[in-house]
Amino acid sequence: LRFPQKLWKMLESSRFQSIWWSEGGKCVAISKDLFEEEVLGRAGPQRLFDTQKMKSFMRQLNVYGFTKTKRDDQRSASLPEFLAEEAAVSAHSQILYYYNPCFNRAHPWLVEMCMRR
Repeated sequence: LRFPQKLWKMLESSRFQSIWWSEGGKCVAISKDLFEEEVLGRAGPQRLFDTQKMKSFMRQLNVYGFTKTKRDDQRSASLPEFLAEEAAVSAHSQILYYYNPCFNRAHPWLVEMCMRR
């Protein structure tokens, strides 16, 4: 399988806790530390990608047209809610979000259009 198809299968599988579709299914969310352990740390026949380094995996995402993006930054107007949201954001600072217009959960046929640059 090509990289985009492998990524799609991972997202659709319930075996992985470190990678998932963002709300709305338009972005890939990756828990960096857990992904390094759960996916990139595999060896031998269990290995899913040709790399064991997060930097190389992120480079592969870029090669296939994924761009790093931020999560939805809408904030509450009230101070207590704002502070609670800020605490939640800092707790999730190791979550990376990647977007590709041809990689959308609602449109699986578009994954074939994810080509190497």
